[in-house]
Amino acid sequence: MINEKSIRVLELNKVLNQLAQYTSFSAGADLARELQPSTDLEEARGWQKETTEARELFANKTNITLGGARDVRDVSIGAQRGMMIEAAVLLDIRTTLRRATSLRRTLGRMKHQYPILAEIAEEIEECNELQDTIGASIDDNGEVKDSASPKLALIRRDLKIAFDRLQTKLNRLISTPSKALFLQESIITMRNGRYVVPIKADHKGKIPGIVHDSSASGATLFIEPLETVDLNNQWRELQLDEEKEIRRILLALSAQVGDASEQIVRTVEVLAYIDLVFAKARMGDEMRATQPILVAFRDNMGNPNHPGSTIYLKGARHPLLRGNVVPTDVEFGEETWVLVVTGPNTGGKTVSLKTVGLMCMMAQCGLHLPVEEARMTVFKGIYADIGDEQSIEQSLSTFSAHMTNTIGILRECDERSLVVLDEVGAGTDPAEGSALARAILTTLLNRHVTTMVTTHHPELKIYSVETPGVRNASVEFDLNTLAPTYRLIIGLPGRSNALAIAGRLGLDPAIIELARGMVAIEDLLADDLLDEIHRTRESMRRQNEEIVELRDEAGTLRDELQARLDKIEDERRDIINAARRFAEDEMTQFKRDLKRLRNEMQTAGMPLETVRAVQAAAEKIVELNSEPISNVIDMPDRPDWTPHLGDTVWLETLNAEGVVTEVDGTEAVIQVGSLRVRAKLDEVQQRSKSQKRQIKRGHVRKYEASAEPIMPRGKSPGLELDLRGQR
Repeated sequence: MINEKSIRVLELNKVLNQLAQYTSFSAGADLARELQPSTDLEEARGWQKETTEARELFANKTNITLGGARDVRDVSIGAQRGMMIEAAVLLDIRTTLRRATSLRRTLGRMKHQYPILAEIAEEIEECNELQDTIGASIDDNGEVKDSASPKLALIRRDLKIAFDRLQTKLNRLISTPSKALFLQESIITMRNGRYVVPIKADHKGKIPGIVHDSSASGATLFIEPLETVDLNNQWRELQLDEEKEIRRILLALSAQVGDASEQIVRTVEVLAYIDLVFAKARMGDEMRATQPILVAFRDNMGNPNHPGSTIYLKGARHPLLRGNVVPTDVEFGEETWVLVVTGPNTGGKTVSLKTVGLMCMMAQCGLHLPVEEARMTVFKGIYADIGDEQSIEQSLSTFSAHMTNTIGILRECDERSLVVLDEVGAGTDPAEGSALARAILTTLLNRHVTTMVTTHHPELKIYSVETPGVRNASVEFDLNTLAPTYRLIIGLPGRSNALAIAGRLGLDPAIIELARGMVAIEDLLADDLLDEIHRTRESMRRQNEEIVELRDEAGTLRDELQARLDKIEDERRDIINAARRFAEDEMTQFKRDLKRLRNEMQTAGMPLETVRAVQAAAEKIVELNSEPISNVIDMPDRPDWTPHLGDTVWLETLNAEGVVTEVDGTEAVIQVGSLRVRAKLDEVQQRSKSQKRQIKRGHVRKYEASAEPIMPRGKSPGLELDLRGQR
């Protein structure tokens, strides 16, 4: 069970409140707010798969919704104890069951595509008989139908007749000229459930009847005429009979709901769980989140003292921060399980701390994370002490409050836990606080607890360098703008930058120089060295980004050029083939004309020598024009190319593709599957996009020049070769 206080400190409760806003009805919202991180690896993995499947469902535009579902568990359980359910609530029960039935059948038809969601939906109880009974008795407006019982239909028929008679009698009365003089208005109204007419108070008694009410001024009396009393009584009695019959029908339907209350409760709980899964998917889509990879604790780490935990976050963004959030990269290496973050105030140390703890909790809740990539362990316990919790009522100072929390964490955590501590050892004498912080870290280190802390104590920077298993990290701060970059750097300690910040804020330079003189020379040199390291690292990072950008741009241009060359080559071959076909057609036509000319010459009786001379000349022409059209064309040489680390290349000697892992002078090491091969640079080839596409299709197009000259006689074999079914 994850510590409830840590859930509040890391603000998981706020994330769950956001999650509840993506649900469709109250039962799902309640589940979202009550969601607890799982400490079981397989359960957490199962929750992640459910969220992924739901996101795929929405991505495919599947028309599935929980609209219309209601949490009817309480009324169903109440019906089991004899409580009568109102018609509108019965309609809600039917609507909920209908939505559940539709959801189960829709997911059932797509079980091969969404097996996890379909398996959850199979637990739904359809209660078809109850649905049909409620549907036959309650209309879509939540009113009891006339067909609910024969008696109700008869009562409502008589009620309509009685109402029509009453209205006819009253209309006749107010339209009679002799009585219209006594009326305040010629209308029929109702008082105390009885139909009355308004008469002037001065004419009281002119129309015999029962006074039911009077106007505020007393000028108008509302009288039920004596001649309509019996009709009013009859209409009212039928109304009471109708109410009694409706109550009997509702009690009967409520009894049926009570009999099926267990199935209804189970159905609502399944719908609420599916609603929760759908809410996780919607929230993941909204955050452009990624499914984290959850791994078990490993036993084969490089350091035997390592607890086997894994935390790797690339491009992590805190889900509660709005606007342009700077992503954070965090990695606990195979030799590290304690990370010490240093740097100036307002630099983002606490945010990075909260991000790591919150991401672990969210992943164990089955939520996708707003990261580019994530891989982490499922912790049995996550403990956090962040913020100022001093209390006047409990006589606790900031230091006392932090220490009380830390004592509780040390008492409960173990090697399967994650501990995050903000400003460890702060709030007291710096020397004693530093010693206490180192002692706490040493205890957590020796107990193999995965830990991340923030601090201002410079001694902890040295401690992190000298102690195996502990690593420094820092948050960047731009001295030129006095603004943090919020970028977390693993492996380097940070500077407090107090003197520089004070100077840029306007503190007297003389005071700053006086303070600088009071700082140990070693500390100043260390700060200057750290500053130089940070500047050099930032410069190298920017240069590397430019190099990567230029390489990508060059690769794109190279591929575009190769694609254009491939296209030109295809067009050239098409032109050559068209020219060959044209030449063949022309030669065939020439042979026909020659044969016809020879026949005509023989028919005309020309000398045999002349005919033979013409035929010999024609055959010579045919022979000269039968030379094959070459497919060979001189193509421009490819530009010089040298393999770089990470390039995908073709190794001709192995007829295989691999990745360059090392380059040493005139040789390179190529990773081909599980093999590492050393080859000379001239044996390595670059593969263009067109060549990669050809390899993927399983063949490479080759164009060979025709080995035989075009025969002067006979029909062309054509330009197609059918090899279907052959090897």
